[in-house]
Amino acid sequence: MKKYSKYIRPYLSAFILGPILMIVEVIGEVLMPKLMANIIDLGIVNEDYAYIWGHGILMVIVALLMMVGGVGGAYFAAKASVGFSSDMRRDIFGKVQKMSFANLDQFSTGSLVTRMTNDTTQVQNLLNMMLRMMLRAPGMLIGGIIMAIVLNPDLAKVLLVALPIIIIVVVLSIKFVFPKFKIMQDKLDKLNSNVQEIMISIRVIKSFVREDYENVRFEESNSNLKESTLKAMKFIILLMPTMSLIMNFTTLAVVWFGGKEILAGRMDVGNLTAFITYITQILGSLLMVSFMFLQSSRAFASLARIREVLDCKIDINDDNAAQKEKLVNSGSVEFKDVSFKYYKNNSEWVLDHISFKIESGKTLGIIGSTGSGKTTLVSMIPRLYDADEGTILVDGVDTREYSLHNLREGVGMVLQKNVLFSGSISENLRWGNEEATQEELEQASKDAEAYEFISNKPEKFESELGQGGVNVSGGQKQRLCIARALLKKPKILILDDSTSAVDTATEARIRECFYGTLKDTTKIIIAQRISSVKEADVIMVLDDGKIAGMGTHDELLKSCVPYGEIYYSQVDKNEEVAE
Repeated sequence: MKKYSKYIRPYLSAFILGPILMIVEVIGEVLMPKLMANIIDLGIVNEDYAYIWGHGILMVIVALLMMVGGVGGAYFAAKASVGFSSDMRRDIFGKVQKMSFANLDQFSTGSLVTRMTNDTTQVQNLLNMMLRMMLRAPGMLIGGIIMAIVLNPDLAKVLLVALPIIIIVVVLSIKFVFPKFKIMQDKLDKLNSNVQEIMISIRVIKSFVREDYENVRFEESNSNLKESTLKAMKFIILLMPTMSLIMNFTTLAVVWFGGKEILAGRMDVGNLTAFITYITQILGSLLMVSFMFLQSSRAFASLARIREVLDCKIDINDDNAAQKEKLVNSGSVEFKDVSFKYYKNNSEWVLDHISFKIESGKTLGIIGSTGSGKTTLVSMIPRLYDADEGTILVDGVDTREYSLHNLREGVGMVLQKNVLFSGSISENLRWGNEEATQEELEQASKDAEAYEFISNKPEKFESELGQGGVNVSGGQKQRLCIARALLKKPKILILDDSTSAVDTATEARIRECFYGTLKDTTKIIIAQRISSVKEADVIMVLDDGKIAGMGTHDELLKSCVPYGEIYYSQVDKNEEVAE
């Protein structure tokens, strides 16, 4: 419980008041049958109208107090449970924000969404039920048993048969249903991941006419969830009629034996009526407890999944950083014998003993085949991944010595997968600098060759972008992302194949800007086209996680076979002949 005390403390008064007010309702429910029995046995039988009126008014007062207790208890239970789950959801989201790329690789996006939404809702529902029932159900059970024994100890022995049967049924149901709820939540994960992937890729699906294929995939995920849900729910479905059957047989037994007690003159009609009500309350309270346990089975399965996120050890943090106040000033970058692999038990290195240095303001071009480790290498500069071996230096200081905030503030990245958010163009650009003026927005968009198409839009910089930038072309999306990074005014600018959708003439103008307005910024450009890195101060060729060559364009043509192969596979044959 210590793990969850911080979610309870802000709403402690609601956690206390909710159950207490429910006790008020319980006391009323225990008193009501006895008051009604007195009206029947003493008021009606004796035709004592004053007694009937007096007890009738008392019952109205008790009913009003029950209403206050019930409404108040429900309100505070809702307040406590909603607050608890809201704060837990906030912490899950905060934990995800702190995760490194390696941490995020442990969870699918759909799974994280499910844990933040459906799983926290299950915990919320359990808390709400517990706060309303944890004192109410036991209170009704104990109060009902006491009153039943007071009214007729012999008749109360019927409970000795009914209660053990009900307990056995509940225990068996919980035993079988708990693992099935865990499976059900995992199937929900897969369905959410499937739906998310389909929605993001809907344009690709339509362009390749693969709707039928995706329908089959969705139907498979949906059917798996349906089957796992039915397997979990069938125990709950069976529980209700089973409990009702036991309650009905118990009530019949009470009526049968109670009728004999009345005929023998050992019990009044009103007391039998009250006794039946108490038996119903006792069995009803047990039914509440059983549903609370079943709900807890699902909620605990969800809670275990939430704990997997909250307990996830963040492998990249700045807790031990020795120079947390230090800022990135010049932007020089050096790799010293750096090696890295995604899975620590894997024998193959993604990057294998990488060493190089790039001075401040210089441009490094990186080229290589798909899967050679280019993106991984640049992701290690802002510590999106950490090296398994070796050291990465920025301004001559180990990147682990910086605070993550200061290090990443000094690095601007345009990722291979360009991401824009729903909102206006200006809102998206201000991700780079939320304090940027309109003039700065315009200048950055000009430098990124984005100003022209923005100006042609009816609302210009206030034009709305769809989720992911679906209403702009691939090249426009890339240029907006470049402008966003330029607004950050970073000391190190990393472009990960970020002009692949831009024509060569536009790309040349963007590069010209880099060599002008960004002359003091260290630029690292990953590209597939030789033309994109040809003018770089130094070009690195990566091949299977190793440096295959490093130098200028002319030097690499003479000394690096992989670079020559890439170059001659791209160069125009006519130009080659002319030369």
